[in-house]
Amino acid sequence: MMRWTIFLLLLCVLPSACTVTFNAASIPDEIKSFFVPQFKDNTDNGLPNLAIRFSEALKDKVRLQSRLRFTEESPDIELRGTIVDFRITAEAPRTGETTAVNRLTITLAVEYFNNQTNKQVWNRNFSFFFNYPSEQDFSQVQDRALTAISDQLMEDIFNAAFSDW
Repeated sequence: MMRWTIFLLLLCVLPSACTVTFNAASIPDEIKSFFVPQFKDNTDNGLPNLAIRFSEALKDKVRLQSRLRFTEESPDIELRGTIVDFRITAEAPRTGETTAVNRLTITLAVEYFNNQTNKQVWNRNFSFFFNYPSEQDFSQVQDRALTAISDQLMEDIFNAAFSDW
């Protein structure tokens, strides 16, 4: 009976212990703070406030899913971003001159900079898309599309910065 109790206790405790260790293990102990300046928008056709939306989303992602604290004064690391592509394209052609699906694609260039070593850790592009029926105007799906794209881009950036995938 005692063995089963210990076994069940380990089953309950072990998964949460693994999760906590996994999340904290990939950020070095000496890194305590971060900064995300407002993203730049280098696109010709991007939406107003999109740069603000992405920089705030990245701040929230790091703040909520790491132990790092946000600071503008002497941060240990910085994640600097630029919107480099905002494009709506026609996909899935149909007979005639129409398409069944439109695709919004957004690409961000992000630089991970370590202020402690005064070196760039990496500079990468992150891209994601959202498909929607061509019968719908972009304004009808805009909020849903931007949320889906932002969520995935922030996940990808966070994993690149803080995980050893």
